[in-house]
Amino acid sequence: MNRIAFLLMLLISAAGVASADGDQSLVAEGSKVTKLAGGMKFTEGPVWLPQEEKLVFSDIPNSKLMQWSEAGGLSTYRESEQANGNILDLQGRIVSCQHKARNVIRIEDDGSTTVLADRFDGKRFNSPNDVAIRSDGTLWFTDPPWGLTGPHEIPGHWVYKLDPANGRVEAVLKNLAMPNGIVFSPDESRLYIADTGGHKRHPDPAFHALPASIQCYEIEPKGTLGRKLFQIDSGSDGMAVDVKGNLYATHAGKVHIYDADGQELEQIDVPEGPANVCFGGDDCKTLFITARTSLYSVRVKVAGARPKGTLK
Repeated sequence: MNRIAFLLMLLISAAGVASADGDQSLVAEGSKVTKLAGGMKFTEGPVWLPQEEKLVFSDIPNSKLMQWSEAGGLSTYRESEQANGNILDLQGRIVSCQHKARNVIRIEDDGSTTVLADRFDGKRFNSPNDVAIRSDGTLWFTDPPWGLTGPHEIPGHWVYKLDPANGRVEAVLKNLAMPNGIVFSPDESRLYIADTGGHKRHPDPAFHALPASIQCYEIEPKGTLGRKLFQIDSGSDGMAVDVKGNLYATHAGKVHIYDADGQELEQIDVPEGPANVCFGGDDCKTLFITARTSLYSVRVKVAGARPKGTLK
């Protein structure tokens, strides 16, 4: 082995670059990050619609949900009130967190919208950001103030659990500075929450200096939030998981891939700073990346995890 090859081997080992199947990369062989569409203002919240074989995502400042498919390219899906995070519920309907409207809505099959929640204890949310779903149908969402133009009504930036069946909203976590991306592990035993860190917009100065991180919490069998298991000392915006439990986070111009216990495996460079990711395509092995003004994709080796109980 020559000296250069030996040094490269040491670098790879030190970075912990490995995939669940033993290869050096989770990116499919020969695949590169490809730009699918551009010309938008700030893209976020990608969600794959398997029945329609298309991706829907947010262009927040333009107050639009956009759609992209291989056959049809890019077009407007519908107007929104600055939607950010999107997900499918167990019946395949889109659930959106809307900045401007300060609510969480569901888009019905006939195109109408249902407000699932816009208040907690009679006070309006700050600016619901991102949402995850459990197999019991409950929606877990984050509420930082990124889209808030007026004063806080709620004295913090909290994480909530919403039961659409009865409209009950419960604050499950109150100790984060700027909760952002949120996703369950494939078996729903863990919940990952990104905290983008301290910010002077928090009404409590005690939170202004908190560092960015990704927090991992245990989920009890009955669906309640349990103890904190660990944290990753790096922030993220939106996140996704694959079927092996690897976590795909967006931070500092890259997609960072961690194993289920928070060890970094790999980084994927993106031409624009990514804000969110999701899996899609027929085999769920296309990683879609919303990044500032554009939409990108890259093929990966491990399929994305669909929330338990959702339609395929």
